[in-house]
Amino acid sequence: MAEGDEFFVKPDPSDESLTRCVQGIDQDGAAVTASVTMERPLTLYLNAQEVVTMMTIGDYPEYLAVGYLFNQNMVVSRDEITAVDFDPEIDTVVVRTENSTDFEDKLKKKTLTSGCAQGTMFGDLMESFDAVQLASGAVLRTSWLRSLSKKINTAPSLYLEAGAIHGGVLCREDRPLVYMEDVGRHNAVDKIAGYMCLNNMTGDDKIFYTTGRLTSEMVIKCVQMGIPILVSRSGFTAWGVDLARQAGLTLIGRCKGKRFLALAGNERVIFDGDGAAHDGQGAGGQ
Repeated sequence: MAEGDEFFVKPDPSDESLTRCVQGIDQDGAAVTASVTMERPLTLYLNAQEVVTMMTIGDYPEYLAVGYLFNQNMVVSRDEITAVDFDPEIDTVVVRTENSTDFEDKLKKKTLTSGCAQGTMFGDLMESFDAVQLASGAVLRTSWLRSLSKKINTAPSLYLEAGAIHGGVLCREDRPLVYMEDVGRHNAVDKIAGYMCLNNMTGDDKIFYTTGRLTSEMVIKCVQMGIPILVSRSGFTAWGVDLARQAGLTLIGRCKGKRFLALAGNERVIFDGDGAAHDGQGAGGQ
């Protein structure tokens, strides 16, 4: 598929493995049938070392596994990966590298000493965060925001079908390219990171759109992926804003209709068309 086409990957609400019908009653006591989102455990191994068990809806386990390792800085490039094996019978995915990594030793230490390696791993992640240089020439046109919001919010999705789910969308200009959903917003982000890694896709000219809050975790993951612009229809945390400013990431929140709030990287925003800046609700409005 050509880079200019929309939705390389998008949700499939017709997939019967992702939802289940449950009987109940409504506010009037009438019998109803509700569609609810499934969640199931997925255990991730890096070579022979167990890393984590994640709760997920179960689609795209290979992307989720690779993206998790990439965003935790346990794997730093596609070239390190020799195989990704998923076994649906035991809900396990194994990412294999040609050589063992130093993170496997840290994970063993964490297991043996009840978590003392977690701070070390976070420190390694922050060292990588500080070293990332985001594309300085990237821009965000306000007309793209309005177009993306419409395309994403009207696309068929599990959110519209059953709710209880977060979405993440990788975009280029006003085109949504990869749309992933999961019960945790971090899982949706990691699936996109895995897609990018396994398809050798860079983040320099991309925009990341999330349905979730703009937390420190979201900012760190976006910077790890090399994406210079992060957008949400939800709000911010203070640390998320601080980290975005530190990294030079453009952070756009409360994005609904013509309104939005930019709290970091404002220099990338270009007002065009009949955007919020022209109706008294500019980038500083709330």
